[in-house]
Amino acid sequence: MRILFVSAPLIGHLFPMVPLASALREAGHEVRFVAGGDAAGARPAGLRVDDVVPTFDFSRVARRVLLRHPLIGRAELAGKGGTRGVALLFGAVNDQLVGGALRVAREWAPDLVVYEPLAAAGAHAAAEVGVPAVLHGNTLFDEAELVRVTTAAMRHRRPAGLPADRLVLSVAPPSLVGPREVRPMRFVSYGGDGELPDVLRDPPPDGRPRILVSHSTVPGPGGGDLIGAAVAAASGVDAEVVLVRPDRIDGLPENVRAVGWTPLAEALPTCAGVVHHGGAGTLLAALAAGVPQIVVPGPGDRRRNAEFVAGRGAGLAVPIRQIDGAALRRLVTDGGLAAAAGEVRDEMAALPHPADLVSEVAGG
Repeated sequence: MRILFVSAPLIGHLFPMVPLASALREAGHEVRFVAGGDAAGARPAGLRVDDVVPTFDFSRVARRVLLRHPLIGRAELAGKGGTRGVALLFGAVNDQLVGGALRVAREWAPDLVVYEPLAAAGAHAAAEVGVPAVLHGNTLFDEAELVRVTTAAMRHRRPAGLPADRLVLSVAPPSLVGPREVRPMRFVSYGGDGELPDVLRDPPPDGRPRILVSHSTVPGPGGGDLIGAAVAAASGVDAEVVLVRPDRIDGLPENVRAVGWTPLAEALPTCAGVVHHGGAGTLLAALAAGVPQIVVPGPGDRRRNAEFVAGRGAGLAVPIRQIDGAALRRLVTDGGLAAAAGEVRDEMAALPHPADLVSEVAGG
């Protein structure tokens, strides 16, 4: 059967869908993506991605929306906007995406549409051609609620509303988010087709723990200088600190290294801790690897993500200005953090792999 995947035009939204799309392709189904922006040129795992919004610029969309709604914008930058800010932002994103999604759906005539919560245009495309839709979660937020608020914020939406999804897949660990009426699915990290840098293939030869530091793939206000904070704190901890895609690499301390784009799932097994911006992809990858994490409470969903991890005991919620040697030392020496991270890893590993759900997703 033909299966159309629809993602918001951002790599961090498309990549979490690649494992299921690859499994469906391996099972003999024809798979195609609709996206745009930085996700369009990726061609992940050799999958076809149609760029239906070639001029997409998320920063421009965000500036326009947040300037138009300054109070919500202020709350969003503080990570206290709830779903109000994300609805406005991705309502505007989907207004750009929906026309192309509808066009591809009409021309290609898929038998099924799989879409992520902030790509409500996918649900519109399924309704347009009269085929079932499967909602593919990729965050810790309630999947159906994200679709509801995003759709409500769209200017170009179906006046009759959207039919119910045939299936809602969730990769959120139940012990973090509580029980939900969803079909659980194991999170499988996909970080692109690049190779793991040699420095990350084995643990540090001197026996020191390794701390990976990663910042967001999406530039924007309110993020702060996470890389700079980690570099400043590195001299106060007996560990190897590895910076992923740093903006600058001059004058690094002896125990700090820098690498380019890195597939996290392959890098994390040699790490004792990870420090990151709070994006769902990095957070879920660290949980799946059982690696304790420092999550920076930031704009959008990042504050809530940090609170989820800290509440479970699998990591720490630490503002950038408080990232110091003591925080890094605790990250790699606190046995309680490691134990809780290991429990969540085992919980996630027990969930069905995307390949195990192929027939269920395809309706077989």
